[in-house]
Amino acid sequence: MRKKIIAGNWKMNKSFEEGMALVTEIIGMVKDEYQGSAEVVIIPPFIHLNAINRMVAEINNISSGAQNCSNHESGAYTGEISAGMIKSIGAEYVIVGHSERRQYFGEHNDWLAKKIDAVIKNNLTPIYCVGETLDERENNKHFEILKQQISEGIFHLGADEIKKVVIAYEPVWAIGTGKTATTAQAQEVHAYIRTLIATHYNTDIAAAITIQYGGSVKPENAAELFASPDIDGALVGGAALQSRSFVDIIKAMK
Repeated sequence: MRKKIIAGNWKMNKSFEEGMALVTEIIGMVKDEYQGSAEVVIIPPFIHLNAINRMVAEINNISSGAQNCSNHESGAYTGEISAGMIKSIGAEYVIVGHSERRQYFGEHNDWLAKKIDAVIKNNLTPIYCVGETLDERENNKHFEILKQQISEGIFHLGADEIKKVVIAYEPVWAIGTGKTATTAQAQEVHAYIRTLIATHYNTDIAAAITIQYGGSVKPENAAELFASPDIDGALVGGAALQSRSFVDIIKAMK
């Protein structure tokens, strides 16, 4: 059975004190209220990551992750943080290719492929983000864009390596806008991604890969999204900044 993952991406939010308060609330609420099998991944800014990892290290269903990493192992790259550094503090996940990194920092697929390699080399799990803009969706280019992002970003991996990748489908037009892809739209894309993987590798590998949905996920729509056969969780943005809304999304995953 595929792993179900609910990940909260805090983006560039929360002071250190605010972050510690939020994660403390989340941990307590998950322990008290959640009996499901999904893994919860908390993905804060780097200033919080070491402390949060220490807090969740002994909790079976809660992990930590980073929002980004360098494709370099070390060196004169001021401001960068390597996958090895992230591994050294015990984090388990790294987001690669979030739409904001693609849009604001010019990260392209071949660059992201190198980051994927660095993450896997350090025995971390990449959450590889893909998704189309509103213009691409309205011009029926979304499948073309997704195929390019996936083939150029992760299809260089061998069969054993691809199994370590989590994919997050995040329609760019639904991130932070309050708009959400309909359940049918999200399921259609998730099924398409799984078919791409099956065609390039095989059906067993495709069936085993976790594919999350990301794009204005909230408690009101989470259960319907999670009921779809190919949606294996969520990459949550704004709703992850409030413990109540984030835990209610987690609870929607049975």
